Amino acid sequence: MNWKRALIAATAAIPLILLLAWGFSRNPGDIPSPLPGKPAPLFALGVFAPGQPPLERKVGDTLRLEDFRGKVVVLNFWASWCLACREEHVALSDAARRYTGKPVQFLGVLFNDRAPPAIDWISEMGGQSYPSVMDPGAHVAVDFGLYGVPETFFIDVTGRVARKQIGPASDVVLNHVIDSLLAAGAQTPVAAR
Repeated sequence: MNWKRALIAATAAIPLILLLAWGFSRNPGDIPSPLPGKPAPLFALGVFAPGQPPLERKVGDTLRLEDFRGKVVVLNFWASWCLACREEHVALSDAARRYTGKPVQFLGVLFNDRAPPAIDWISEMGGQSYPSVMDPGAHVAVDFGLYGVPETFFIDVTGRVARKQIGPASDVVLNHVIDSLLAAGAQTPVAAR
C-alpha cells in the first residue's frame, strides 16, 4: 500500500517541480511585447510641455506620430510620481540634444498624471530638451501595451516598433539603439519609408 501512496505523491510532485524549474529559469524583468516588428499605433496628442530650443514645440500643438515618418522616434512614457523616471531623465534630454539635426524625434508621453505637477517636475529636474504630450485616458499607453513607467519605445524610419525598453533607458542603450536604427534607416529604400 505504501508504494501506491509514494507513486501518487511522485506523480503529483513531478509537474510542480517542472513548473518551478521552468519559472526559475525565466527572467522576471523580461516582459514580452507583441509590438516589436509591427507598425506603431498611430496617435495625435497635444503638447503640454514645449521642451527647449531648438527641439521645442508650441504648447497646444498636436503632434501626430505619422508626421515623424522617415525619422527614428524615441517615445518615452513617464510620470512625475515615477521615481525611476528620474534616473533616465538626464540621459534622455542629453541624447535628444546630441541627435539634434539628425532624423531623430524624441517625445515624452505623460502617463496617468496631470500637467501642473509634471511641469513642476520638469522644472525641478532642470528642464527637458524635447516636448511632452498629454495622453488623456491613457489610450495611447494602452495601444502600446504599457506595463508601467518608465517605458521607452524606439520606432524606426518606416513607423515600426523596433524595440521596447522597460525601466530607465541609459545613455548606452539610447546611443546603441538610435545609432543602429539610423544606420538601418540609411539602408531603407525611399519607397519603404
